[in-house]
Order: sequence, then structure tokens, then C-alpha cells
Amino acid sequence: MTTIEGAAGLASRIRPVVQVLGGKFMTSPELAAVEAEVGLPPRSLYVRGRSAVLGDVPPKVAAELFGIFPHWLFDFVLPPATAALDASAAVRAYAESSARWSRVSLSAVPEPGRLAELLFHVVDAADASGLALFAGWKNAARPEGDVERLGFALMVFRELRGGLHFAALRALGLSVPEAVIADPEGGRARLLRTAWPEDAADELVAAARKPDLRERWQRAEALTDDRIGELLASALTEAERAELDRRLAELATFAQVPALPTA
Repeated sequence: MTTIEGAAGLASRIRPVVQVLGGKFMTSPELAAVEAEVGLPPRSLYVRGRSAVLGDVPPKVAAELFGIFPHWLFDFVLPPATAALDASAAVRAYAESSARWSRVSLSAVPEPGRLAELLFHVVDAADASGLALFAGWKNAARPEGDVERLGFALMVFRELRGGLHFAALRALGLSVPEAVIADPEGGRARLLRTAWPEDAADELVAAARKPDLRERWQRAEALTDDRIGELLASALTEAERAELDRRLAELATFAQVPALPTA
């Protein structure tokens, strides 16, 4: 096995913990509390704060950046949130939500600063061109505390993988909703959880008729793992990759993050 192949395997293994814990704060009580403190309507800080790292993004552009949600959601949520909170304040509020969640959820993690350091090594080595949300958060101010830095690093790494995965999907001719339908962890149920009405979800499922839909999605997943693997191989030494693997496996066990289902 080559170094790149081994690193692609590592990329696949760490995806669940990065995907879950990098986004856990986005639907957390901590985010809801910060949202109320800064005067935003419920369930709007995620949309406003995540996109505000790029400034005052128009709803149609934000919908394309996020990919998975219906466009009407951004037309409904983003204008009043933008009017209520300027971009800099929204970024600070979103980051504060991550920090509070991290203090509640990650304080018992051994040596959180070291894991954050390894993740930031990878993030900082990544080319952010064409990956708008990742570029914004890669260059945003980072917390000082070790626990808070770990939560932030997980979030930024998640943005990196998400941006690369969206690029892989488009290269293989899949939309994000089609990928959700093909994903065993997704499907119609996930569309419903991400604000698609039942009739719209049914239409999307019916329209996803590509005979090789699942195969294309699997190729996009593999392509994403390959690109993350190359980055891991170039940004970290073999010993650091082994350490990252071990520490993220321990974190997954600590946080009870399930492993990937078999394809």
C-alpha cells in the first residue's frame, strides 16, 4: 500500500467524527442561547453566522454555498437576520456558539490542544481556492483556549471536506440533493430534516433516476477521500498521521460517534 492509499483510508476513517462533531454545535442549545442573546430569530444564526464569514451574502448565493437546503429557506431566514446582525458580529456569534459547545462537550478530551494542532496543520496546508466557505473559515480568527480550538478546528476541517466533496459531486454530474438521496445515511428522511417539504422531497427522489446514481455517489466519496488523503500525506508526517488517527478514534469513542455503515 502506498502512502497516498493509506492516507485515503485514514481520510475515510476520520470522516464520521469530523462530520458529526464538526457540525454538532450548529444545532446545539449553546448556539440557540447565543442566537437569543444577539437578537436573532430562532434557527437563523446557523445560516447567518456560517455565511457571514464571506460578508453579506445574498440569499440565492448562500443557498448555492450550503447546497443541501431548499432556496426558499434562505429567502425567508437570511434577509431579517442580515438586517439584525452585521457580518462581523454574526461571525463572532457563530464562533462563540462553537466555543460554548466545545466547553460543554469536549472539555474531558485528553490534550485537546494537540489534536487541534494536528487538524490545523492540515487545514493550513490546504489550497482553499474555489472552496468559498472553507476559505472564509480557514482565515477567520481562531480561539485561544485548547478546548475551543479543537471545536473550531473540527468545524473548519469539516468545511474543507464538504467543499471538496461538493466539487467531486459536480465533477461526476451529481447535485447535492441527488447525493443525499444516494447516501445510505441520507435519503428522503434527511431531505425532510433539512427543510424540504414532503412533496418537494418526493419530487426530488422521483427525479433522481440516474441508473448509476449510487455508483456516482460512491465515486465522489472515494474521490473526496483521495484528495483529503493526499493532503494528509503532504501536511503530516507518518507519525503525525498515526497520531491523528489514534486521537480521532479516541474522540469518536468518547463522543459515541458511530462508524460508517458498510456500503
